[in-house]
Amino acid sequence: RFNRTYRTEVLGCYLFKTLKQVKQLTEEWLTIYNTQRPHDALKGLTPLMYKQKHSVSTL
Repeated sequence: RFNRTYRTEVLGCYLFKTLKQVKQLTEEWLTIYNTQRPHDALKGLTPLMYKQKHSVSTL
């Protein structure tokens, strides 16, 4: 699922001139993907929300 989404939303939407452009857009996309985008496999939570909800609190 991740690879298809990445190809569809990043690689398939832009014509890159440099590898630096690919890396920069990929970093931006990954940040959104992991912090703002809900995932079906996580029951509608973002990975960040899931991590916060299921992490063991340390005292």
